[in-house]
Amino acid sequence: MANVATEENNSEALEQFEGLTGVQKCAILMLLIGEDEAANIMTNLNPEEVKTLGTTMYEVQDIDQETVNLVLDEFLQIIKANTALGFGASDYISTVMSKALGAEKAQSVLSKITPQDANNPIDILQWMDAKSISELISDEHPQIIAVILSYLESAVASDVLSQLDPKLQPDIIYRLSTIENIQPEALKELEKVMEKKFNSNASLRATQAGGIRSAANVMNYLKSNVESSIMKELTKKDKDIAKEIQENMFDFENLIGIDDKSMQTLIRSLDNELIVVALKGADDAVSDKFFACMSQRAAANIKDEMEALGPMRLTDVQEAQKQIIAVARQLADEGSIVLSGRGGDEYL
Repeated sequence: MANVATEENNSEALEQFEGLTGVQKCAILMLLIGEDEAANIMTNLNPEEVKTLGTTMYEVQDIDQETVNLVLDEFLQIIKANTALGFGASDYISTVMSKALGAEKAQSVLSKITPQDANNPIDILQWMDAKSISELISDEHPQIIAVILSYLESAVASDVLSQLDPKLQPDIIYRLSTIENIQPEALKELEKVMEKKFNSNASLRATQAGGIRSAANVMNYLKSNVESSIMKELTKKDKDIAKEIQENMFDFENLIGIDDKSMQTLIRSLDNELIVVALKGADDAVSDKFFACMSQRAAANIKDEMEALGPMRLTDVQEAQKQIIAVARQLADEGSIVLSGRGGDEYL
């Protein structure tokens, strides 16, 4: 009987281990390595990563020992198989980033984390809340604001934009979408602005930032009514830019194209109530995608709750869908899932 119980425990631990995301495994390791070591790691993460990892550490603190052992075994196997300590670390980091995030996303991240001779004063904005940032830059020229938003995480940039003057929002998005490279001259102007705010200096170099994808990412996080208002004004200003941004935005229907494993990870990260509301106004194909990646029991429960919910306002449904897309984009940024945009291209 003892052997049977042990086999059952091992099976449950293995099932739980296979359901863990990369972030959850990292969180477990953070809880094991000690306070000082964990704190040292935290100091090398950006604000969004700190929040994500910290939240996940709370989520996994009660995980069973057998599952913890499996996480440690996997970690040790990775360490034995791959190490670049002292030999070509830069190439190793670049390769890891490219494999994890894709070439485009990796280049964007590496441009921000590669050691430099001087710190960019705009980096301090990464540690500020959206309200403080919006108050700090609200009196700046829309072009300056657009450049600053291009440096922020999309979710934060969206929150900042939402708190700025609505009359300026379409112009800011337009300017953000047309940024390709920030030349040293432009950085010098930005440096002067930031020096007034933080009394700091920035290194001058051409930096890739902004563009259609950046503008689309910010738009993805906006509330439906704000998004509609900006797109309406942006279309008046430049139909081609508005169309490109729209085509690069990831909407709820695009979830049909993601792989089943990514969908399952996304579903585990969502509240059932949010799924119920979001699917009330979704196409059958999207609903079928969700249901196919759930257990039969979970799918039946969602369907029952949808039927019992009755009619819903369109704005409530759209807002729920927006929230799910925001979670999906966050998971994609963490590398936990892969999103597929229009045309089947990888979308991170």
